[in-house]
Amino acid sequence: MTRYLVTGAAGQLGRLVLADLISKVPAVDIVALVRRPDAAADLAKLGVETRIASYEDPAALAAAFAGIDRLLLISSSEVGQRAPQHQNVIDAAKAAGVGFIAYTSLLKAGSSPLQLAAEHRATEAALAASGIPHALLRNGWYSENLLGNVVGDIALGQRFGAAGTGRFALAPRRDYAAAAAAVLTGAGHEGKTYELAGDTGLTQAEIAALFTEASGKPVAYVDLPEPAFRDALVGVGLPEGFAAILADSDARAAEGWLDAPGNDLSRLIGRPTEPFATTLAAAL
Repeated sequence: MTRYLVTGAAGQLGRLVLADLISKVPAVDIVALVRRPDAAADLAKLGVETRIASYEDPAALAAAFAGIDRLLLISSSEVGQRAPQHQNVIDAAKAAGVGFIAYTSLLKAGSSPLQLAAEHRATEAALAASGIPHALLRNGWYSENLLGNVVGDIALGQRFGAAGTGRFALAPRRDYAAAAAAVLTGAGHEGKTYELAGDTGLTQAEIAALFTEASGKPVAYVDLPEPAFRDALVGVGLPEGFAAILADSDARAAEGWLDAPGNDLSRLIGRPTEPFATTLAAAL
């Protein structure tokens, strides 16, 4: 019997991975790792085993990984703390004898200038140094990332950004989750790096046009310099550090870093990625 464990299982991506895994392997072979007992009780209803440990508790992680063969490390949500937290997971997995790790990294992480890329590169290096067979799932931009303020954008009739004519190769979380489940349960993925992104890239202006089409109300894209976009995000209540990361990501998208020719994602999931317009319609 092969046992699979998903870290961050109570998160948005983790829950989708669990749902896909349950369609592929018996639920009794799946372990969901969460930080809080309330989340464990919720996920236990799916028929999976739940274990509790945070990325900052090496002893709890080592206990949680006992008997696990294949592990999906979903990157921490705590930007700035990811590298040491992920190192704890990798060390605990090695001590527990985990045979394979799939890690949700960032698109083009090996060379990407995005602020978000540095901690992913550090984790990729830690995996290489560990000697544990692994695969890198370099996830591109989630469609949902560009839908956070869709109602406000439509009401205002404007969508702000700093991406110029750069393209975002978007796919919804469920597509990335399906890819993660495929790699976790499949054979032959050891040593592979997958650059995962949607089949079609869209500019911010094209996204605004889709907002117009879906809502029947005109929405224009307003391109700003990166500092002005950062300040605008702070002005609507985002924390300064998070606003800087979002503005940086948009500006790097202008340089092509969030677009990805190729079809690694659609190949892994065995179908085309969901068009942004479909995800938008569901969101609205």
